[in-house]
Amino acid sequence: MGMYHGVAGHAPVGMLLCPPLGQALLRTHRVYRQLAGGLAARGIGVLRFDYRGTGDSAGDSLALDWQQCLDDVRSAAAELRVRSGCATVIGFGAQLGGSLVLAAASATGFAQLILWDPVLDGARHVAELDAWQEALRTDPLHYARPRSAEDAAGQWLGFPVSPHWRAQVAGWRAAPARAPTLILDSRAAPAAGDWSPLAEAGARVLAMPSVTHWGDLNRLEHAILAPDLLRVVGEAVEQAA
Repeated sequence: MGMYHGVAGHAPVGMLLCPPLGQALLRTHRVYRQLAGGLAARGIGVLRFDYRGTGDSAGDSLALDWQQCLDDVRSAAAELRVRSGCATVIGFGAQLGGSLVLAAASATGFAQLILWDPVLDGARHVAELDAWQEALRTDPLHYARPRSAEDAAGQWLGFPVSPHWRAQVAGWRAAPARAPTLILDSRAAPAAGDWSPLAEAGARVLAMPSVTHWGDLNRLEHAILAPDLLRVVGEAVEQAA
């Protein structure tokens, strides 16, 4: 399932918005839509979509598969090229969406990557999600009584997770892409070395003025707001055009 945000006539540059997954997908839906509309107003053809088994796309969420997500990225990029007529496609993604952009970069032919707090170490991300899920299980703001460990098993922040998907995410390790890469760091507590090995290979890291609290339990039901995102991404796209 996808939505194309077109421009009048030929678009010299297109951008593919690859969403994150799980709770982050819901929370970024609004900002992705705003980003798509804002870029289209600047003359950039934009396609946003959902992977099979996520969002509005068909399929079983428990059948989520890394390779299928990569295939969806490639198919979406091809559709963007057909609809916009662009020769240059930029890949954009947040969190695991950024990981999928990175993993699909070579096969998809992205001219540039813009990664918003991408996951570069899958095992570390799985540990974070497990910790957030355990905190949610006993959070008095969400449950009057703590849920049992058995009742909350196989979930990440309210979303079911198959052992297959869990193992695939845990096995992800990022490697630099050949395309120019911009990392947008909007975390509350950035640390040196977090963007290795991409930064060492020449990826540019830009600290965002607005902080994104991906794992804050008090914000789980709130849309992520990133007021500086359109400006920063728009400037990066204009430099590539």
